[in-house]
Order: sequence, then structure tokens, then C-alpha cells
Amino acid sequence: MVGMPRRRVAVFGAGYIGLVTGACLAELGHEVTVRDINPEKIRLLRSGEVPIYEPGLGDMIVRNKERLTFTLDLDEALDGAEIAYVCVDTPPSASGDADLSRVWSVVRSLEGAAHLRAVAVKSTVPVGTGSRVRAALDAAGLAHVGYASNPEFTAEGTAVGDFMHPDRIVVGASDEATAGLISELHQGVDGPIVVMDVRSAEMVKLASNALLATKISFINEIATLCEKTGADVEEVARAVGLDHRLGSHFLRPGIGWGGSCFPKDSEALRQLANNTGYHLQLLSAVIEVNNLQKRRAIQKLKDELGTLAGTRVALLGLTFKPGTDDMREAPSTVLAARLLAEGAEVRCWDPMARPADSEPWTSTTRYETPELAVDGADAAIVVTEWPQLKEVDWARAASVMRRPVLFDGRNLLDPAGMRALGFTYLSVGRP
Repeated sequence: MVGMPRRRVAVFGAGYIGLVTGACLAELGHEVTVRDINPEKIRLLRSGEVPIYEPGLGDMIVRNKERLTFTLDLDEALDGAEIAYVCVDTPPSASGDADLSRVWSVVRSLEGAAHLRAVAVKSTVPVGTGSRVRAALDAAGLAHVGYASNPEFTAEGTAVGDFMHPDRIVVGASDEATAGLISELHQGVDGPIVVMDVRSAEMVKLASNALLATKISFINEIATLCEKTGADVEEVARAVGLDHRLGSHFLRPGIGWGGSCFPKDSEALRQLANNTGYHLQLLSAVIEVNNLQKRRAIQKLKDELGTLAGTRVALLGLTFKPGTDDMREAPSTVLAARLLAEGAEVRCWDPMARPADSEPWTSTTRYETPELAVDGADAAIVVTEWPQLKEVDWARAASVMRRPVLFDGRNLLDPAGMRALGFTYLSVGRP
């Protein structure tokens, strides 16, 4: 960008957030080195392969290969760097708190990097983490190095666009110089910058995801009530969403939310409250509704088929959402496990998913197309709203199933049309 100072940035972590952050900062003109401790991941990135599926990311990495490098070496990552970004994962620990071991590993590795001007954390961390990191930097002789919380608000499948055209860029910093440096780093990004204190910035991330999860669980509760009263949740959600105070985003009924953020962040926020002696009653209910939603899908099949023992059930879609290969906390994992526990044979289709080589997936059979997955099945569940499912020859699918029972867990297909093809069609919140 013309007139923008070019900074040298070290990004720690080559996962979804680290790779998108590194590639987008390079796109903005900065010199970026991404460091990870996984040799295979770095080998793939150096060879031009992206180890995750994210639309547009691979092209951006190639386009900026002169400014974007990948390394296993700590010294190489920090060489000349002015800003260190912490983008490692913070999975839930056994206690329910966020596991910050990877964050602390990065912070400890910065000791001696006196040339740094700032450390910025994108990883989702509990409120108050910044104060502890600040104290650790001071103790390591890095009191002159600024600290910032710069949470990410990108969604998998649209992460590159979300970074470059965000609703807001949140910068939490305890001093104006650091806030200015991180803000300046984003020059060229099409979105407003909101500067605040560190603790508030840490809370924004958790609160945002909790509110989005609340909207999904709420509409799923309304969907259940619609089923019992004869109302149509699709019509209800459409009209509710037209209210400018509410909006239509995330008012889509289904079989529950998953992914790397909503489950982890909701639990982290609830645990954070518990640690202060306060019980977040609303958020606890939101989590419970989501947990039950996946099991309600299995119960619907049992109500229709009588028993699941000895049946064949096809799961159509495995990832937690379309447009990604991410299986973290995907509802399909619970569905597969419950179906197997009920004695069903589980068949699977997904165009991108890479299930773990462990249960329940080692006890399922994977098929190349939806048509093959449903051939001979007693029932099928639309788990992920992949657009390919709209192109299926459903008339033929009905003819090759042992019992043409379809539970549309994402309300993707037309009820009247599917019933006309001979399906026993079940959906979420529609009469």
C-alpha cells in the first residue's frame, strides 16, 4: 500500500488463524514469517501446498511468496521482527478452562527478542490473560515491548474475505503507541478499527461467539415449538429476521452448532464465569439446547423406523459447515457415535472432510457420492448443507433406498417436492 510502513511480522502458529493472518498481512505489504513446530505442515507450505482448505488462501499465499515464508526455526522467525503474533490454539483443558500451554510456550520463546516492538495475541484466551503475559514480558526484560489483544472474527470458508473486509478490527492495548502500531499494521483493511483496553478486547471475542451461539440455540428451541404447534419455523425466522433490531443472521434452524470456536468459546466463557463465582444461566441453557439438538435427530429416526438396530443410515455431510474440511466438534461425530451405539450401520459422504483415524469413524463406511451412500439405506440425514446435495437425483435415490426416510437436518430441500418423490421427509421445525 502506498505510504504505508512495511513491517516485519513473526506469526506463531500455522493453523487456520495463523495462516490467514500471515497471508493477509503479506497481502497488505508486510514481510511475514510464519513459524510452526509441525515439520510436515511446514514442509507442505514450503512446497506450495496448504494443509487446510480455505477458499482463496492458497492463491494469496502463492501471490505473496516473496513476502511470506514458513519455518520451524525460532531464530529465523524472530530475525528482524517488530511484531510477534500469537495464533496458536487454546483447546479446553480437563477442568473446562482454556489450555494456554501453547500460548505460554510462545511467550517464553520471546525472551531475548529485545528488538520486538509489540506482542499481539489473536488466540482466544480468558479475560485477564493479557495481564499475565504483560507480567511475563516484564520479568523477561521486555518491559519496553508493547502488548495487544487483537482477536480474530473470521469464519471458516470465508476467512480471507472476513480478514480483509471485517465488520470491525478490535485492538486492545494498554498504551497508545502499541494501539497505534497494531492499527497501522491493518492499513488497507476495509473495516473500522475499535481501540479499547486489553481485558475488554479479550471479552469481545468470547461474548461475540456466545451471542451467535445463543441465536442458533434460540431458533432451534423455536423450531421444536413449531413442530408441536404446527407453525413453520422457516416463515417465523424470515419474519423475525426482518426486524432491524434482530437481523436474520444465525436464525437458521438445524442440528446444532460445532466447529473450532462456538463450542470451545462458549464453554470457556461459562468456565470463566464459574471461576468468578457467577453462573451464566442463559449460556448454560444455550449449550444444553445445542447438545440435545443432535440427539433429537436420532430420536426422530427412531420414532420413524421403530428401532435403529440392524438399519443402514447415511450421513450426508460430515464437516461442521460447508466450505471447509474442519471436523472439530462437528455434529456428525455425535450422530455417528449414537447411531453405532443403537446398532445401526453408518455410511458417510462428504466432499472435503478428513475424519480422524479413530472411533466412531473407523466403524463407518465412506462413499464417493451421496447416491452411493444412500443405496440400500433405510434412512439418510442431511448433516451439512453442501450445495451438491441440491443436485442429487433424489427420485433415483428414493428408488434405491430400502426405506426412503430422509431427515433434512438443515432444511436444505423442498418438503413437498421430496414427499412427491416418495420420501418420508422429516425436517427441523417445519410441519
